[in-house]
Amino acid sequence: MFTGTQIASLFTSMGITHVVSIADSTIGPWHPAIEASPDLHLVRVCREGEAWAVAAGLYLGGATPLVLIQCTGLFESGDSLRNILHDWKLPIFSVIGYRSYLNQSTLPGDTCLVFSEPLLDAWRIDYRLIKEPSQLDEVRAHYLACRDAGTPGAALIAEGKA
Repeated sequence: MFTGTQIASLFTSMGITHVVSIADSTIGPWHPAIEASPDLHLVRVCREGEAWAVAAGLYLGGATPLVLIQCTGLFESGDSLRNILHDWKLPIFSVIGYRSYLNQSTLPGDTCLVFSEPLLDAWRIDYRLIKEPSQLDEVRAHYLACRDAGTPGAALIAEGKA
């Protein structure tokens, strides 16, 4: 739905300094544009739980990190997320790919649509569902609102064939 150049430009306009990520089929193609940006540092991690911890360390060190993962990684990273966002109360923002949202025929019966939004609600993460290219500016607006409130937040980006 979005090009890497659009995403890198968005993150730069948000004041993000570090993008902590694991590639998937949608997020991975964004990595070269993020790496090419002189204002962004791409930090690749091995597991999504590690992404939250690395972002926390960057934040505590004065950086402005963002966690960029897929919803399946959100499922995997619950304990780390809980500790960073709720126990430490760090306002880490995330962009989460919502696997097969735009086309269930890609992965028939994929339960990502069953669990992703309820899980974000359970973790009390204020999020915006981005289903169309025209909504790109909503990511920035939501990030700025969360930053100003000192709270974590997320943008849930629909993936799949449009």
